[in-house]
Amino acid sequence: MAAPDDDDESESGMTTRTRSAASLVFVAVAVAVALLTLAIAGILIADGQRSARSEAERVTQAVAQTVADSAQVADLLAAGDRDLASAELQPQVEQVIVDARVDFVTIMDPSGIRITHRDAERIGERYLGSIPTTSRALTEEFTGTLGPSIRTIVPVESGGAVVGWVSVGVTIGSIAATLGPRILVVVGIAAALLAAGLVGAVVARRATRQVTGDLPAGAVRDAVSSFESLRTLGEALRAQTHEHGNRMHTAIALLELGRTPEAIEILAETSRQSQVLVDEVAARREGDPTVGALLLGKASQAKERGIRWRSRIEPDAPRSVLSPVDAVSVVGNLIDNALDAAAGGPEPRWVEIRMTRTEEDELEIAVSDSGTGVPPDLRRRIFEHGFSTKPAGAEGRGVGLALVAAIVDDAGGSLTLDHDPTTFRVILPRRET
Repeated sequence: MAAPDDDDESESGMTTRTRSAASLVFVAVAVAVALLTLAIAGILIADGQRSARSEAERVTQAVAQTVADSAQVADLLAAGDRDLASAELQPQVEQVIVDARVDFVTIMDPSGIRITHRDAERIGERYLGSIPTTSRALTEEFTGTLGPSIRTIVPVESGGAVVGWVSVGVTIGSIAATLGPRILVVVGIAAALLAAGLVGAVVARRATRQVTGDLPAGAVRDAVSSFESLRTLGEALRAQTHEHGNRMHTAIALLELGRTPEAIEILAETSRQSQVLVDEVAARREGDPTVGALLLGKASQAKERGIRWRSRIEPDAPRSVLSPVDAVSVVGNLIDNALDAAAGGPEPRWVEIRMTRTEEDELEIAVSDSGTGVPPDLRRRIFEHGFSTKPAGAEGRGVGLALVAAIVDDAGGSLTLDHDPTTFRVILPRRET
């Protein structure tokens, strides 16, 4: 029997189950598809209701106008004999109701007394609804003897005078009944979308599992953080090694030429430059030696790229709540981003990192650069995974800032972007002792 794919052992010896990254992808895609399907179904149903109502309005308007334009209707109403008009028009009206598929056709005299009605017993009663004060058509929703309905009333004219009115209506119940077939279509579409979405979720889960296996999402993020830490630390150490190598070769060449004072001066200058940053790092009571090594390397990397390096690390800056791997990922990626920005910016080019204690005894890490800054229309997107203002390359762009944001957020901290100069500011909570 296969073991659970994502179990973790708690301190108490009990097994706690955490979802793998692949499972989270499946759930996220499935939920997104379900919500999208519900939204589409809601939109289609609302559009169907609107269309059915609009169709009812058009039908009532067309039928009412057709009846009102009938010469026979105008002549009978102009004669003023209600009984004769009812006898002649009631059978015709009943046929119109059947043929036009409306719920009622009411013909009335100018004062609103019914001459025809779906219920013959109500002939002679007053019309329930609005009667315009001028000779014009009116469409409205009104509750009459048949309940709420969409109705249109049109004047009947003879010799330029209004001799009566024609009202045609469709009840709300009838409109709702026409929605039945449309709702079935909507349900079918929604079911097809949901099925397709779930298939996509399964495919996404399998694709994710091929990359991450059964690792929990946190472990995947830790793996990315570890990779980024090794990358940025490796670049820093390479730059430092390269710089020291160049100085050593120069010093050896000077010694071979017998210019011993110059060789000593080069070696001493190298020692002095490194010692300044070493002293800053060492003076911090709760410093992280891994981050210290990173800063030494990044200082060499900045010099290699012709960028002035500035650092200010306060001795009382509190210890980070981050693990060494995550701390290197955060600081290293922010510095890499600043070095890239400064290298492409105007002279003088510089990068500055500060580690200070806030008034709330939290750790503040601020990395500033002399670059041109982030365009206003991109400031909300720079922390999105996969987004970068730089072209993609072998080093993988669009990961660093997104990873920094994820690590800081997981630690309960905050990451903000300031301008003039461009400054990425990280605030990390105090480490509980």
